[in-house]
Amino acid sequence: MVIKTRESENVVIFDIEGEIRRSDAAQTTLHSLVKAQLDRGRRNVLLDLGGVEFIDSFGVGEILASYISTQNLGGKFKLCRISKKLLLIFQITMLHKVLEIHEDCDRALESFEKA
Repeated sequence: MVIKTRESENVVIFDIEGEIRRSDAAQTTLHSLVKAQLDRGRRNVLLDLGGVEFIDSFGVGEILASYISTQNLGGKFKLCRISKKLLLIFQITMLHKVLEIHEDCDRALESFEKA
């Protein structure tokens, strides 16, 4: 998994590529990267999952933990560009009813301004 961080206006965007899964290698987790941005005062988080090929239960947990941490601080947490396969996982776990999911990132960024 490769995660690049960028900012647009008042939104921190995480561009994620590869697989979000538990790894034996000691690597930084998605949740720890989100928490680091929250600790810096950033409260609007967008995950661009357009490059994600696979997610396991650990990855789903990382996304959910990131959502909860953001919500607990009064922030907004959204997803964009998820594949049909990932959307199916979110539907099976009913997380599509909890997480705000957008087809494209531009619309997701606009939605931060409206709320």
